[in-house]
Amino acid sequence: MAEPQAIVDERALDEVIRFTSELIRIDTTNRGGGDGREREAAEYAAERLAEAGVESEIIEKAPGRSNLVARIEGTDPESAALLVHGHLDVVPAEAADWSVEPFSGEVRDGIVWGRGALDMKSMDAMVLATVRAWARAGVRPRRDIVVAFTADEEASAEYGAGFLADHHGERFADCTEGISESGGFTFHGGEGLRLYPIGAGERGTAWLDLRARGRAGHGSKANPDNAVTAIAEAIARIGRHRWPVRLVPTVRAALTELAAVYGIEPDLDDVDGLLERLGPAAQLVESTVRNSSNPTVLEAGYKVNVIPEHAAAQVDGRMLPGCEDEFVATMDELTGPDVEWRFHHREVPLGAPVDSPTFAAMAAAVRKFDPEGHPVPYCMSGGTDAKQFSRLGITGYGFSPLKLPPEFGYGKLAHGVDERVPVEGLEFGLRVLEDFLRDVEGRPA
Repeated sequence: MAEPQAIVDERALDEVIRFTSELIRIDTTNRGGGDGREREAAEYAAERLAEAGVESEIIEKAPGRSNLVARIEGTDPESAALLVHGHLDVVPAEAADWSVEPFSGEVRDGIVWGRGALDMKSMDAMVLATVRAWARAGVRPRRDIVVAFTADEEASAEYGAGFLADHHGERFADCTEGISESGGFTFHGGEGLRLYPIGAGERGTAWLDLRARGRAGHGSKANPDNAVTAIAEAIARIGRHRWPVRLVPTVRAALTELAAVYGIEPDLDDVDGLLERLGPAAQLVESTVRNSSNPTVLEAGYKVNVIPEHAAAQVDGRMLPGCEDEFVATMDELTGPDVEWRFHHREVPLGAPVDSPTFAAMAAAVRKFDPEGHPVPYCMSGGTDAKQFSRLGITGYGFSPLKLPPEFGYGKLAHGVDERVPVEGLEFGLRVLEDFLRDVEGRPA
């Protein structure tokens, strides 16, 4: 087998930059509610794969809402396949707020600029560059690799991974694990420490609709049955609620390993105190030690002197694995008897083992190319398409490696203004991803 340096050659390094830039130029903005179009990006990926001799299929639930699925055969037919998935859609970008045109894909001063540079067209580009590098070098991965580029991840996944899981699950039948976004990037933890959080869990999504009904009337009249008052009181209770600490296995492992990196005692009986001692690294875990419920939308009334009959609100809730019943019971209590609530969108929380050979292989690939880096387990506060693929029994990890300098905050730039990625970071990510994908072992099929 060829040496890694011969596989990820100068051509592969050039391609990962070019593919990232060209994918950014394809506007795949997802505005929600079915308003999006990924077709051109899916066709672009299909062409790059076809040039490497890899057949793919574009699958749509609705015209233009395109998903691509391809398979790269491995050398070990006894091993289960690995799913590698990345979404093609991006969140909106307001051009007036940006330093560059957000869909320019401009490459300037060693930086690739544009919406999707981090989330997650750079990962899509790394997958394409890896497959093409394998074809040129005449090598194959150990396991079968199923590649899925999906639509609609930035909304409900109804047109993307959800559709694939519910209606095309046979294409992933032999996949036991999957990798995707939100892990393997550099997090600078102070004191010169480079941490690489590897996703091994996600909180569940609980987007809520709240509604209060009262008695409509004139704004000058006494009215104890005011829907606006009822919804405001419920929202205030929800916003002020302090959820109790609930340590799930991934977060427990993250706190333990971070404490070891920082050389402090991992006092898991005083989690808030431990977070204070972890300094910047607390950002990796502080949102996942408990459930959360953040009011985000409030709607009521249409004229200052009219008391409306209805008032409504929305809440972005997130649930840890094993804490869903507690979330529901707490919402019943906080909303009270005068406000009804329901799930507007709900997805399951996830947990993945951090003592698995796959997790160890990801950590080893990071250390190989950054020996002073510290891979650590990580539970995502939000969610990814791994939730949908979990319906098929696929264990999901977050691993889209990037080496980022201190001034590049992944969490700040993803979905943010002036989203961008360093060329050197992409080159590092390609080397790490290719090394991991080529050699990772799988469970028996």
